[in-house]
Amino acid sequence: MDYRKYGNTYLVCMEVGEEIVEQLKVLCRAENIRLAQVDAIGAVRQAVIGVYDLQEQVYHREDLEGIMEIAGLSGSVTTMNGEVYPHLHTTLAGQDNKVHAGHVIGLVVGATCEMFVRVLDGEVNRVRDDKIGINTIRF
Repeated sequence: MDYRKYGNTYLVCMEVGEEIVEQLKVLCRAENIRLAQVDAIGAVRQAVIGVYDLQEQVYHREDLEGIMEIAGLSGSVTTMNGEVYPHLHTTLAGQDNKVHAGHVIGLVVGATCEMFVRVLDGEVNRVRDDKIGINTIRF
């Protein structure tokens, strides 16, 4: 991963084989980013995405292999229990033009990932909401 800062925004370039969520955490820890908006494009070779089931309180996971375009990757960086907490969603297009979308559990770069991380002043924390079973923003 390589990155540069332009004003309040980082342009991040990730390389083949890097795990996107983990690299985002590395950046945030290194630059003390506690609140940010994330937007990216590129291509992945492996993906684990999910859709949350409110009744069962679990993510229904989909494991994907092969080169897929990141048609969209967006989300936020907040904190939980003092740690960086990325929350990302993606839309991926396969070689067959089939689209897969959902909550990002894991993404491995297949060609590149060009990510913009727009830093916001302040810090927003997450807390576990036991009613719905996910970590939600608390102001």
